[in-house]
Amino acid sequence: MLIIFAAQLICFCMIIRSRAPLRLGLAGGGTDVSPYSDEYGGNILNATISLYAYATIIPRSDGKIKLISEDREESVEVESAESLEFDGKLDLLKGVYNRVVKQYAKKPLSFELHTFVDAPAGSGLGTSSTLVVAIIGAFAEWLEIPLGEYDIAKMAYEIERVEMGMSGGKQDQYAATFGGFNFMEFYADDKVVVNPLRIKQTSILELESNIVLYYTGTSRLSSKIIDAQIKNATSGVKKSVEAMHRLKNQAIQMKEALLLGKLNKLGENLHEGWEFKKQMTKQISNPMIDEIYDAARNAGCTGGKISGAGGGGFMFFYCPENTKQKVINALKPFGGLIKQFNFVEDGVTTWKIDEND
Repeated sequence: MLIIFAAQLICFCMIIRSRAPLRLGLAGGGTDVSPYSDEYGGNILNATISLYAYATIIPRSDGKIKLISEDREESVEVESAESLEFDGKLDLLKGVYNRVVKQYAKKPLSFELHTFVDAPAGSGLGTSSTLVVAIIGAFAEWLEIPLGEYDIAKMAYEIERVEMGMSGGKQDQYAATFGGFNFMEFYADDKVVVNPLRIKQTSILELESNIVLYYTGTSRLSSKIIDAQIKNATSGVKKSVEAMHRLKNQAIQMKEALLLGKLNKLGENLHEGWEFKKQMTKQISNPMIDEIYDAARNAGCTGGKISGAGGGGFMFFYCPENTKQKVINALKPFGGLIKQFNFVEDGVTTWKIDEND
């Protein structure tokens, strides 16, 4: 579809910004991945937190494109073209540009794109997908592309999973776009239904008070873990498929507990889900992760899990009845990092700045 944009009359004094929140995967992780979700349907419960991926576009008039990843300390400068070649250097940024030009702009663009993410890649908070959502949001704001929430999330999924061939599920793109606490349903033919949850503010505050978010200090390539999960699902490994069935059901149970304010059940649900998740593939946990988890449990945590595919990155623990500080103390010998956060309602947000103002 050819769209004529008012923004084609580019004002080079304009700066376009966007941010999208990272997420905690509370329950059902992995059931959003094909072929499991295609055959059985998947359920995910997640919530966005006050850590973000940021994108800034600065229009240029010299026929150049400069891509800068501030947190990774990488940059690329190339001649403007309708399609940028993937060469291992900031390919994710290039993939979004290529899709935007092909589907909407219909001509090369000249600009600087600056990005920054509040958590390392491979940390289990959906960083890559959230960054893609933020970049799409910035381009949509710049070019005045009328995209709804489902449009942005689906485009982000297609760029990563289809056009760039990156293994993974669908929850991250939808969490970053919609924001808040959501119960998500995944079906065949890439059908996704996002159900926002109306959770009492007191319950959200209690969750924030009782959850310890802990970075293990190690990242991992989630695609390898997800590929192993896909292999088990495809080959019908009974133990793995049954574990995913239980994870899907656990997401429903945890949703009900949150909506009813029965937070005393949360730790137990998390622990049960973690035991199921480890059955999906051997790569999800390792001796270091098991030792960290056991130390937290011995200090008073009633349950927890890795956020994301597994293998490293962030873990979080539910610590009721004033056990939070005891758990934090128990984690200190492992050399990781406690990360403070709040739950946030807003999904991807975009805005413009006129430097002449």
